[in-house]
Amino acid sequence: MRKLVWSDEFDYVGPPNPEKWNFQVGDHGWGNNELQMYTDGANAWVDGEKLIIEARKEGDQITSTRMNTSGKGDWLYGRIEVRAKVPKLKGTWPAIWMLPTDWEYGGWPKSGEIDIMEHVGYDLDVIHTTIHTEAFHHEINTHIGVHEKLEGATDEFKVYAMEWTPEELTWFVDGKKQFVYKPEEHCEKVTSAEWPYNKRFHLLLNLAFGGDWGGAQGVDLDGLPARFEVDWVRVYQ
Repeated sequence: MRKLVWSDEFDYVGPPNPEKWNFQVGDHGWGNNELQMYTDGANAWVDGEKLIIEARKEGDQITSTRMNTSGKGDWLYGRIEVRAKVPKLKGTWPAIWMLPTDWEYGGWPKSGEIDIMEHVGYDLDVIHTTIHTEAFHHEINTHIGVHEKLEGATDEFKVYAMEWTPEELTWFVDGKKQFVYKPEEHCEKVTSAEWPYNKRFHLLLNLAFGGDWGGAQGVDLDGLPARFEVDWVRVYQ
């Protein structure tokens, strides 16, 4: 039986709950040549019904938010569900994803990454789910995942979910199974290079702008501000 072990319903008013969320600050491109400066909370707030992460142009700078649960929500196995709506603007790159808390197998990608949902604004309503490990990642063109046209993703909220067991990862959108990763289907012998997912991970929510992927077909600066909205986050084990 599944049990709710962590959640944020965003049913309050003000900044995201500091007992549950950390902000990551900086404008160094984040490894993808992104254009935004992530601020310490100025671009994220809760309006009583949902979390709003806003990318906006402020003078010569684009600001946005990247937040995570590290040290406040770290899990080994379970089901993560996020009900969210992605923005409709070229250049935006929202993501719901997970990174290792302890990096026990080494730096990226050796300790793994789980992308529950990514969307790039030039490819409207196409949702991506991907894994990154030492053996399977985009820098060596071996990454594993799927992309699917999801009508209405920029106009209405969808539930993006990932179920994680000791044997496999399974992704869902609005309850429909989207993708399953079983490491033994991709190699003869499973090691941490194929399955680093036996260690704790935490959740990230962010709205990037531009970058190698988000800006691959240009960016619409005049269309800013843009909002990535999250209705709730729930973690079950």
